[in-house]
Amino acid sequence: MSTATTAHPAPRPAPGPAAVANQGATAEAIQHHYDVSDDFYALWLDSSLTYTCALYQDLADPDETLEQAQRRKLHHLIEESRADSARRVLDIGCGWGSLLRRLAEVHEVPRAVGLTLSATQAALVREQAPPGVEVRLEPWQEHRPEDGGYDAIISIGAFEHFAAPGLSRTERVAAYREFFERCAGWLPRGGRLALQTNVKGNNVVMDRTAVRDQLFIMEMIFPESEIPALSEVIHGSERQFDVVSLRNDAPHYSRTLREWHRRLVTRRTEAVALVGEETTAHYERYLSSAADHFDRRHLGLARITFEKVR
Repeated sequence: MSTATTAHPAPRPAPGPAAVANQGATAEAIQHHYDVSDDFYALWLDSSLTYTCALYQDLADPDETLEQAQRRKLHHLIEESRADSARRVLDIGCGWGSLLRRLAEVHEVPRAVGLTLSATQAALVREQAPPGVEVRLEPWQEHRPEDGGYDAIISIGAFEHFAAPGLSRTERVAAYREFFERCAGWLPRGGRLALQTNVKGNNVVMDRTAVRDQLFIMEMIFPESEIPALSEVIHGSERQFDVVSLRNDAPHYSRTLREWHRRLVTRRTEAVALVGEETTAHYERYLSSAADHFDRRHLGLARITFEKVR
């Protein structure tokens, strides 16, 4: 794994022209977060480097491990999208490749293609890729399937980067609609898209500390990104997809974040050696405050299964 470090730059209160034109986070913004250091993330993520909300069988069971819950999440989305019986699957925002590897190794999917804007993620996926797995360093807007399309599409924790801050609701929905139109064009009729994304919660009452923490996360940790409203996601999918299932697993993300925070604090000395005191402190604050946001339903975690209607 790479041990390169990246100090977080000053806050970015507004996206630049490239982000607006792209209607989402630029490659530079994505790399600002995901290219901090592979070894740093390995300190506190599970062994598969799955950096998205897990799915716990029983939230009241303290013995259920993060590793078990992450495998269950991948299984759920694979099953919902019918990717387990597919020949060609697309993973939009593939991270460090845990879904791609599971598709190839467990479900023996002949061709699994992942998209990412993170150079370090792409390098690690290529290093560990089993036969049939391909990763492309490109945005979904520029993706062109070489063999015409896919039997199933999965996107986990990438949708939050598809619309830049400052866009109107109409502009955000238009950006999301473009995503759904692209996905529909790559799927056969009846093909499925499994989507996992953070969404705005219906509890909009926040105290000053919560507001400050939310601004900190969006400026210092995830620049040029925007949390969608659930209604915007559904609106963007209209006339392309039916919603087959929808669940809000906010408590599952709170538990996931608190486990990540616990692991980071436990290995804090190693984290500081890798990325420095400031970045380590930023991530401690982000993980802890984000868990609070899910607990208080300022944020939700939507897992949605879409089916192409025509």
